[in-house]
Amino acid sequence: MGSSCQEFQVAVRTSPGPASGTYGHLRLNLIGSQGETPPITVNEADRHLLPGSVCVVRVRAAAPLGRLLLVRLRLQARPGFPDLDWHCGGVEVRGPAEGRAEGAEPEVFLCDRWLRSADGEVELRSAKMSLLSGEPEQQLRQQRLRELQLRQKHIRWRCFVDGAPHCVDVSGVKELGPNLSYTRKSPGGELRYLRGFTGRDEAWSGFTELQTLFTLNGNHNSTARFVQAHWADDWFFGYQTLNGSNPLLLRRTRLLPAHLSVTSDMLRPFLPDRSSLEEELEKGSVYLLDYEVLDGVPANRINGKPTYLCAPLCLLHLTQQGQLKPIAIQLQQTPGPQNPIFLPSDAACDWLLAKMWVHNADFQCHQLVSHYLKTHMLGELCCAATLRQLPELHPLHQLLMPHVRTSLQINVQARASLLAPNGVFDKAVGCGLEALPVLLSRAAARLQYRSLCVPDDLADRGVDELPQSYYAQDALRVWGALHRFVVRWVDLFYTGDDDVQQDSELQLWIREIHTHGFTQSSGFPQSFQTKAEVCQFVTAVVFCSSALHAAVNFSQLDFALWMPNCPASMLRPPPRAKGTVTEADILSFLPDVSSTCGVLSALTLLSQPAADYVPLCHYREAVFRDGAPRRLVEEVQAELKAISDDITERNRTLELPYPYLCPALIENSVAI
Repeated sequence: MGSSCQEFQVAVRTSPGPASGTYGHLRLNLIGSQGETPPITVNEADRHLLPGSVCVVRVRAAAPLGRLLLVRLRLQARPGFPDLDWHCGGVEVRGPAEGRAEGAEPEVFLCDRWLRSADGEVELRSAKMSLLSGEPEQQLRQQRLRELQLRQKHIRWRCFVDGAPHCVDVSGVKELGPNLSYTRKSPGGELRYLRGFTGRDEAWSGFTELQTLFTLNGNHNSTARFVQAHWADDWFFGYQTLNGSNPLLLRRTRLLPAHLSVTSDMLRPFLPDRSSLEEELEKGSVYLLDYEVLDGVPANRINGKPTYLCAPLCLLHLTQQGQLKPIAIQLQQTPGPQNPIFLPSDAACDWLLAKMWVHNADFQCHQLVSHYLKTHMLGELCCAATLRQLPELHPLHQLLMPHVRTSLQINVQARASLLAPNGVFDKAVGCGLEALPVLLSRAAARLQYRSLCVPDDLADRGVDELPQSYYAQDALRVWGALHRFVVRWVDLFYTGDDDVQQDSELQLWIREIHTHGFTQSSGFPQSFQTKAEVCQFVTAVVFCSSALHAAVNFSQLDFALWMPNCPASMLRPPPRAKGTVTEADILSFLPDVSSTCGVLSALTLLSQPAADYVPLCHYREAVFRDGAPRRLVEEVQAELKAISDDITERNRTLELPYPYLCPALIENSVAI
């Protein structure tokens, strides 16, 4: 062997999962700053890429390689054998013996992903995360660019709804490839008692029949039983605006909308003695629900019958006992004699029906705005932009992907099922497929960045200090823990604001998110000038993809199992006068039997946490296992555990616990 010849010992790891191995031939070569080795076949003779195995090969370089930069892999199908994907756990390289200190650690090139023969050549980098400015070699800068160019060919943008954030352009989950898809182990909800109703398109015969359905489907659910017992109570109506499935709409108001035709005299009976509407507004004890975004949205046809939507305004008052109670409901935005103000002093049926119309409007806004737009669509937008603009070794790629990766698959599946012809929105929800683009585009046009930043949102809406607002209390604590974690993470890689301004990959990333996501007036950043701005935005993405999704998704079935509390559609138009309905009439407004059970079946499946879910800030990726990243993860996990313990303790004292933002129960990403 000539003096210029170098020999490297290379260990190729196959991940331990039972399906990780492959029959394919793996070709490997090493790339250094001064040259590269010819490719060799790793799995020859008695060496096989078996699950959990390590294949050790010697790689010779005829001339000095210089500094080792990359390991290039290529999987090729073996003739006569199935072309199976291979899950690579990484590659370790020990340099030439003469230049290696005794006991020196090998250089690790992380992979931890599936490789396919169709991928062609794949280049692995050493495990160290870095910004572009920290790359000493031009070849490594070029490798980052090649990686992004390849991804940009695979991950392309598509418009799902004009005016709403863009989505990934694939026709099915298979197109995402094995690294962006996943298998969710669901315990499966009990649907046996819901499945037999598909042929019944008629109205419920009475509340007794509804009660029978509820008893068999909700008897094991203590929250649903509480809802069923209190759904008609005014205090519980107010409670749900704070802690129900949609705690994002209630807003303190000090000035009534001009088109809400209430008067001070009209509301005096529902306010404290010797007080007035004007005084209560000034005190800050008046709150508003405004469903203006639904005004004029076309309603669906369900089982051949027209349904109806309205855009209510609902005024609530914070009592001296700390309860939030509705005091006035106007069902349409335009005031007039055929749009009366419903009051708690009206006939019980009138008042109850008015509240049910508000719940119906809330269901539409919850599903498509609070849930789909603010968690699912935001996660997909940021995932696609991360894949397209941040290379794997960028520290924010590594931090964000565990929180957004799953959003691609679940959204592709949602667009192919729930939001497709003959899906549950088409067949059972008041906002059907015709309304969906109208409502989504309107909501996206109104979306403000501050509404996704928890401290700003809660303060802007005046719900941050309400004693019974458990969503607000828990959201603030979880946001705080996540924000401190993100700040420490950013501090590891950015020494100052100059580093942020000069990070061209980061700037292209946020510009892409803004271009494909938000309007100019939304307040969303188009560039980053400071570390603080980066930390705020990254925290918002992580929070919305984990905690916010937990709050608005996993609560759904609890509040909807008693259907009158959460009607997905209404089969008669909103009343234009008071005193026109009886208790017997109320059921005729509500969804029919088959659409009720269709919605409940969907919510049962959506509300099931996975058997294998990853809790908030638990990471399986290798970069979190050692050094400073591991210390930061341990710190945030300890902080989140303390929050979980406090919430669990508080919930023991509550008649109706609020568990949805307990960190131990929050999934790390949008995966259902």
